[in-house]
Amino acid sequence: MSRPVPAATSTLRVLRFLSGQPVPVPAGRIAAEIGLPRSSTYHLLAAMAAEDFVVHYPEDRTWGLGVGAWEVGLAFAQQEPLARLARVPLARLVDTLGQSAHLAVLHGADVLYVLEERAPGRPSLVTDVGVRLPAHLTASGRAILSTLPRPQVRALYPGESAFVTRTTLGPSTPGQLRDLLSETRRRGHATEDGEITPGFRSIAVPLSAPAVRAAVAVTWESRADVAESAVVTAVRSTAATLDRRLHAR
Repeated sequence: MSRPVPAATSTLRVLRFLSGQPVPVPAGRIAAEIGLPRSSTYHLLAAMAAEDFVVHYPEDRTWGLGVGAWEVGLAFAQQEPLARLARVPLARLVDTLGQSAHLAVLHGADVLYVLEERAPGRPSLVTDVGVRLPAHLTASGRAILSTLPRPQVRALYPGESAFVTRTTLGPSTPGQLRDLLSETRRRGHATEDGEITPGFRSIAVPLSAPAVRAAVAVTWESRADVAESAVVTAVRSTAATLDRRLHAR
């Protein structure tokens, strides 16, 4: 018979409690919820913060989920079930547009590509399965980031040092990223033009299913005669199909 591990149990209770909160909460409320003394709760939160499972917002004196919790919670999205659900819809998207499409999930401050459907005769892309790219530079990453709570985005991009570049293009400060994500939320889709690979453009739409943080995207050569409105419509339709499949699952 296994012995209980109080610290492990308390840690899991903290994660479960925070995952159900719409905004970060004070340590006192966490202590009351999991039934620990405040001093013990502070020690536990500090240990969890050191491993990036929670984030402390000192200005508000609150605690929220950290990047580590997101990575664990999104492990499902990085495995076969999501790719299997998305394979046929993405293949149909490629047939509709004649351009390559892919599915990516958020992994820390990167996006991880879990599925790619390449259109016949189209050039190869860097967005192959298993590749990770900076989320703030990709259409998929921007689409996903636009759905996150603002404190979560601040935790991922606390300052200019958190920003990298590939082609000298793209946001380089928290303010620039904030403006970009606001525009993305307004439009309902994200764009990227030459910030990953010169001469290529992408459009992405985030999934709304709560089980994953993922986005569907299409990439094409900038010089190609492509109607952007048609791409947006097709990608939105595919994202909606995946949302229905995920909700049904």
